[in-house]
Amino acid sequence: MTPTSAAPAPGARTAPPPAVPTATYRLQLRPEFPFSAAEQLVPHLARLGVSHLHLSPLLESAAGSAHGYDVTRHDLVRPELGGEDGLRSLARTAAAHGMALVADLVPNHMAVPSPAAPGDPLWDVLLHGRGSRHARWFDIDWEAGGGRLLLPVLGGPVGAETESFRVADGELRLGDHLRLPLCEGTADLPLPRLLEAQHYRLAWWRLARTELNYRRFFTVNELIALRVEDPEVFEATHRTVLRLVAEGVIGGLRVDHPDGLADPAGYFRRLSERTGGVWTVAEKILGRGERLPLDWRVAGTTGYDALHHIDGVLTDGRGLAGLTEQYRAWTGAEPDLGGEWEATVRRATARVVRHDLAAEVTRLTRAAGRVCAADPSQRFRDHAPWALRTAIEETLAALPVYRPYVPADGPATPADEAMLRSAAERARTAFGVPAESDAVVAVRELALGRLGSGADREDFRARFAQTSAALRAKAVEDLAFYRWTPLLSACEVGGEPGGPAVAPDVFHDFCERRQRDWPGTGTVVSTHDTKRSADVRAVLLALAEHPDLWARALPALAEEAERAGTRPPDAHLAWGVWQNALGLGVPDPERLGGAALKSAREAALHTGWTEPDAAYERALAQFVKAGPCGAAAPLLSALREELAESTRAVTLAQTLLQLTMPGVPDLYQGTETLAPALVDPDNRRPVAFPEAALRAVAPVPGDDGAAPPREEPGDPVDLATEKLRLTAVALRLRRDHPAWFGPDGEYRAVTADGPLGSHCLAFTRAGRVLTVVTRLARGVDGRDGWQDTALAVPPGVWTDRSTGRVLTVTEAGEGVPVAELLAGAPVALLVRTG
Repeated sequence: MTPTSAAPAPGARTAPPPAVPTATYRLQLRPEFPFSAAEQLVPHLARLGVSHLHLSPLLESAAGSAHGYDVTRHDLVRPELGGEDGLRSLARTAAAHGMALVADLVPNHMAVPSPAAPGDPLWDVLLHGRGSRHARWFDIDWEAGGGRLLLPVLGGPVGAETESFRVADGELRLGDHLRLPLCEGTADLPLPRLLEAQHYRLAWWRLARTELNYRRFFTVNELIALRVEDPEVFEATHRTVLRLVAEGVIGGLRVDHPDGLADPAGYFRRLSERTGGVWTVAEKILGRGERLPLDWRVAGTTGYDALHHIDGVLTDGRGLAGLTEQYRAWTGAEPDLGGEWEATVRRATARVVRHDLAAEVTRLTRAAGRVCAADPSQRFRDHAPWALRTAIEETLAALPVYRPYVPADGPATPADEAMLRSAAERARTAFGVPAESDAVVAVRELALGRLGSGADREDFRARFAQTSAALRAKAVEDLAFYRWTPLLSACEVGGEPGGPAVAPDVFHDFCERRQRDWPGTGTVVSTHDTKRSADVRAVLLALAEHPDLWARALPALAEEAERAGTRPPDAHLAWGVWQNALGLGVPDPERLGGAALKSAREAALHTGWTEPDAAYERALAQFVKAGPCGAAAPLLSALREELAESTRAVTLAQTLLQLTMPGVPDLYQGTETLAPALVDPDNRRPVAFPEAALRAVAPVPGDDGAAPPREEPGDPVDLATEKLRLTAVALRLRRDHPAWFGPDGEYRAVTADGPLGSHCLAFTRAGRVLTVVTRLARGVDGRDGWQDTALAVPPGVWTDRSTGRVLTVTEAGEGVPVAELLAGAPVALLVRTG
């Protein structure tokens, strides 16, 4: 693309950007795609109708990082991206096009060990230990480590790794990839004494599971947790971002993983006060029925709750039941190893809490033991460490959501208290002796913050909740989601794979509640963290409407692969590989193979991240290459063709629902057109922006009220173009009429009557915009159209922004034939004039 400037592009709005975005667009920054590359896209995104650029983390991170969540310094905008000068240049160009920037803020953790130079906070801790001025930054249990910080970075036991150590320039070097500080006066010591003299202990990476003495991000040893609940730490780690907000360089924030914080409500309160209430959303995963805490000073979530409801209302429950029967027969999975959802979750949770999070549970057990031993009432004394540990493990495992929120200075909410009491009752059943189960009461009361004050009590209350969040993420979304796989589109962040279908009335209730309580919250359908992009999930949602096609296709696919001389290493994984291959639609062994390998390792049924089975993984790679990406590729292509009409309906419905329902839509890079992608790193690959940008510069139907171009009869419009046009029309409508979609943009369901009324989902915004989508399109096509189904469109003159057709409704409650509304497409976006 040609270099851009601060001058606005034709068709862009040059008014100041709104305080609350009308739509954001997520860009994944990396050394190969710095601020200057993002700046080139500004004209395209402005013309598309976006109000804010949503940037991935922009502070200094590990060298070469492709994501930026491994922050190493908070006082420096990442030089690899262009530094602060590059960021300011991007902000100026965005402002000239009527846009602002949203920054992804990472308050929970930073990289360990720090790969950068002296002066980094963690480097200072490694150099000076608990006496470092930065020691309070990190959640380190110094007593558990004997006054030293465990660094589990070695490939083997320390004695087997000494040949890779060398001292140079007063630092300890480990091969070519790691440098560490040395305490003053220790550089000339013999190696064994030198290692013992440091404030850190180098160790085999396998020791992290049980011996780690710092809190981390989930189970990632390389990311050490921060104590931003400490006002000094908050100020030091946020100073640069707060300055950029105050200077107008940044106009909004996305806060990464607030469930890892000791006090999310307190954090958001302080952040809001310091930013002047700038628009902020939290990456919070809500369970079914869970509500975002009302005391969080945020506009809402990043939008995974919206994704669940959008995909859910487009999920065919009966078709899914048929697929599930096929899945169980094909895979032969045991109930707790993928055969039943609840049983699979229970086993996965037990594995993670006892194995992966053993160090975290050990810390909680020590704290609980000290509190019980010192209990002045003696009520909680004499609980054995094993009993406390069991009570902690079982109570954590019984929690149905990510975590409770018990404030340090007040009681738990009734909902959290009820949840912890219920979890504790379930935990009691793990004890054979009723009297020993009283340890559960101690754990429950500690988690509720009820056993008085003191360092150990506060530590337990906060760390229990933080461990709970890590457990849910690792056990459910990073383990059970890869074991229970009847329909992969249901296994998505924030989803409910055991019951993914959402009824239309539930969808409407959800939207009405959002509009009332969180009108500025986010909505997403694809992100850098989704396991499959919306366009892959659309194919799989279409498949759920056609379980008969899958029943016919799967044996043929397997037979074709066998004819080519390849078999999958196991039937369970093969089921998922075939679905991923169908959804991706590209016979690319590198992309599909990478996702298959990650699925196998996450599922940990036959291979894993820490104990990989090389023979199994070779067989898997061969199967992917010769089967779905080889001999069976034509059959997969034919199946996609059979699903094409249903896929089209789902794709356009996902798009229009996200862009017009309550909330602020966040588009992921490249998804304004078709962007099939699998789990990371596939979904973070570089995007071919130039082509998409050039296509979007062309006239789009409904732009600025102009009549849309009409294709000649019979001229095909591919789905990618259709999606791009619909996206641009909806985004520009939001941009030009923000009040229709803001806090006063009333949401009202519109009902359809007739034999196929349940297949039509419709609603109005502010009485001015009417969204109509087809759900479960096979049910419509299979009955020769909409028949006598009619929609109760409010009176007025309505213009279809995609086709230019005008519809006049004269009486309230007048039924308009859905077949007329959706004559040319499975969705419609209408605007009432006057």
